[in-house]
Amino acid sequence: MEQRITLHIIDPSSRNRAEISRIAFALGHHAEVYADLHELTRHPPRDGIIIVRDNETSIEQTLGDLSDVGIWLPVVGTNEELSARRIVAAIKAGALDYLPLPIAAERLEATLVRIAQEATFQADMRRRMMDARNRIDNLSGREREVLDWLTEGSSNKDIARALEISPRTVEIHRSNMMTKLGAKHAAQAVRLRLEAKIESPTMEIQQLA
Repeated sequence: MEQRITLHIIDPSSRNRAEISRIAFALGHHAEVYADLHELTRHPPRDGIIIVRDNETSIEQTLGDLSDVGIWLPVVGTNEELSARRIVAAIKAGALDYLPLPIAAERLEATLVRIAQEATFQADMRRRMMDARNRIDNLSGREREVLDWLTEGSSNKDIARALEISPRTVEIHRSNMMTKLGAKHAAQAVRLRLEAKIESPTMEIQQLA
């Protein structure tokens, strides 16, 4: 691989850090190691790929903490025990891959090749995703429901029937929702909802009822 990548390895186990570093250097890359996320954020890296252990602090929380300090580097999760639930949660949160420990050199190299090609695009996607999620977090429960139904293509009358409220009340919630999101029209609100990549459990329950 021609491009030399810096791997920022976050793992409380010195043994794991050393092993992943050894593989990285053998592949022609560079490695920096950290016992925890706090060590990394003391001197925020500007480039490279973050490989973080998914243990007590979930990948979702780690990604949130990274975004809070303006670090948008690609993130790869690792763990000895692969749980489908945790892997799905990590990918949904914005991780680009999830590798089993101990990491195989071939698997790591394949991941680095793919991520290096997509790094700029993925960093922009993560920024937009976190921005969208932060805006949506400011919505009230009812405003969030209106947004969810709007994303499904429902009209105000459809939403009113689904939520058992008046169309006028839907209009009020919709107006407040648009203001909080900074959306000038419905398409912008829907785009933010899609960029946030979050599920709508309330709507799913109502659809099943």
